Parts: sequence; C-alpha cells; structure tokens
Amino acid sequence: MPEVITVGEILVEIMRRKSDVPLNETGDFVGPFPSGAPAIFIDTVSRLGRDSGIIGTVGGDDFGEVLLSRLKGDDVDISQVKKQEDEFTGTAFVSYRSDGSRKFIFHVDRSAAGMVAPRDVPEDLIKESSALHITGSSLTMCESMREACYKAVEIAKENDTLVSFDPNVREETVEGEDFEKIADPVLVVSDLLSPGLEELKISTGIEDEEEAVEKMLEKGAECVGVKLGEQGCRIYTEGETVESKGFEIDEVDPTGAGDAFSAALLVGWMEDMKIERMARFANAVGAKAVSEQGPMEGIPWREEVEKILEKDSI
Repeated sequence: MPEVITVGEILVEIMRRKSDVPLNETGDFVGPFPSGAPAIFIDTVSRLGRDSGIIGTVGGDDFGEVLLSRLKGDDVDISQVKKQEDEFTGTAFVSYRSDGSRKFIFHVDRSAAGMVAPRDVPEDLIKESSALHITGSSLTMCESMREACYKAVEIAKENDTLVSFDPNVREETVEGEDFEKIADPVLVVSDLLSPGLEELKISTGIEDEEEAVEKMLEKGAECVGVKLGEQGCRIYTEGETVESKGFEIDEVDPTGAGDAFSAALLVGWMEDMKIERMARFANAVGAKAVSEQGPMEGIPWREEVEKILEKDSI
C-alpha cells in the first residue's frame, strides 16, 4: 500500500510558447505536458523517496498514455487510475503574462478527469496509508470529484490518517462559488496546510496573515506552511514561527511549484524534520520545480534536493 495518497484531476497541459499571448488570439502552443495539481504533488512525493499513489481517471487517448507513462516511470502507484477508453483525457490550456500571472482554460468536468467519483475511493487504501493529500482545485473541478475528496477525508479521519490540504484556488473554477464553504469540510480536519497568501485569505475570510493562520491552528491544524513564491515561506506551528528565504533561480515555468512545495512540506513533516530544515527543503523543491518548461519537468529527485541544501544554492 502507498504511504501517501491523493485524489483528483490528472491532466495534460498545453501552453503558449511565449508570454503575453492571450488564449483568445491565434498563436503557438507547446505540449502536452503531464499536469494536474494532485498529479504534480504525488509525482513529487515519489521523487522525494516516499511510496505514493493517486486515485484518478484518464482517457483512452495518447494524452492518457503520456500521463500514465510519466507517473509509472516515477514509481507512482497508478493501480487506482481508471482508463476510460471512450473518453478524452482532461486538458488545460495556459497562457503566461510577463507579470507572472497565468490564465487557464480547463477541459476537465466533461472529460475523463472529471469522472472521479466517491465509488472510486477504496476504503482500505486510505485506511492503510500514512497520509492523504487534497487540493482545492479538485474540490472545485466538479461535484463528483468534490464528493470523492470528501469521502477520502472522512475515511482518513476515522482511521487517524494524516490529512494534508493545499487550498490551491483557481479563479477559473471557483467563479460564482463560495470556496470557503466548499473547503471547510477539509480545512477543519486537516493536520497540515500549505496555502499561498491569497489562498489563506480566501480560505478563512480573514485578511491578516497571522489571524488567518491562528484560525487554522485553532481548527486543529498542526502546521501551516504559507507559500511566498520567490520570497520563500513562513511555517507556523503552535507556539513557533519560522521564516525561510527562497532560493534564487531563473524562473521558466511557475506552474506546479506550489504543488511541489506542498509535497516537500508533507515529506518533511512525515520525516520529523526540524521546522527550519523542513522550510528550506520545501523551498528548494519548489524553486527547482520552476526551472524547466512543463509543470512536472523541473521536479527534483531527492538526491538533487540534498545537493542544493548542501550548497545553499541552485
């Protein structure tokens, strides 16, 4: 049985070749690249040396083969990934702006990726795992996927399985929805949280960072790792706060950095790392993830991370 399990969307990503070319204009794309927040997360966990597995669905097309090949090649357990032969694999189209922001068009809820449902969550798999990770993008992709995530979390808490949650808010999937209400069933039972600053505000309804974190800790979280992008992170536990600066690196593709950071934070927590080392560990993984084009292409193996930490540079 895998130590770490996640549930959610498995996608390919097709992106603009150049920045500042909107998706409503004719232009060049590159891809397909393996993607999907849960897939990026779990692939990182595996590369960092922990047994991992994902519950999800791909289509019976070449894009599905791209995903299965990548996950299997990185030793992710794909025994719970269904292949829907008559459906198309989920796809995300992405454009980048020179200010670092992104615009997505998701084809998920009516693709194979959106077919994840509560019936696909094996109780024994969650019971026997050490940790379950949920992303906010999965909660908002479609109702069946949301209910699958809720079921997995319920099983985890009944069996004292650690729950990790990355709010990972996507404006394209939360429009018109109350994300705080959607996220709350997961947030209130999460042991480990890894939001960005804006996600922290959206998830709690509180503008001030320290007040928002305090609310999360009061609800039962043991650790909150606030992602600050190139500036690094702040890690909060009950009675202790550590701020860790980021690593300098030439950013090529920011997609997936937050998922990689969340994976490293969980691995560090599972290995009882001291908070200072855990923060640097997660920063190193997140920074290395942006070094290549494609959400998973820059994800480092454990040996690479250790070398980065030894040199204190990338």
